Amino acid sequence: MAHDHEEILRKVRHDLPTDELLCDLSDLFKIFGDTTRMKIMFSLFESEMCVCAIAELLGMTQSAISHQLKVLKDANLVTNRREGKTIYYFLADDHVRTIVAQGFEHIIERDNDSRIGVIEK
Repeated sequence: MAHDHEEILRKVRHDLPTDELLCDLSDLFKIFGDTTRMKIMFSLFESEMCVCAIAELLGMTQSAISHQLKVLKDANLVTNRREGKTIYYFLADDHVRTIVAQGFEHIIERDNDSRIGVIEK
């Protein structure tokens, strides 16, 4: 029996973003694919911080943190403000907070589901 997929294909083709937009989205998610950058973003969940504070918190050099902050800033995921000679970094907007929080929630939920499955067996 043949399936008629024409209507759903027409709708999906109409709603599918352009390759350029999908490439940009893929690039954005690649930035989230680095543990150090994720640690930095989680750190900034709580409070804005300067490079030296983030470096101390994560046990890394200021140079390494500065490099990762530049990547995050170039992607508009973090921004900063200057106070005298000190630059404080913070999450760029609530979208970033939501992406990180929902991703974390998904992982926690998945881990809890797999643990429940093991217990129930």
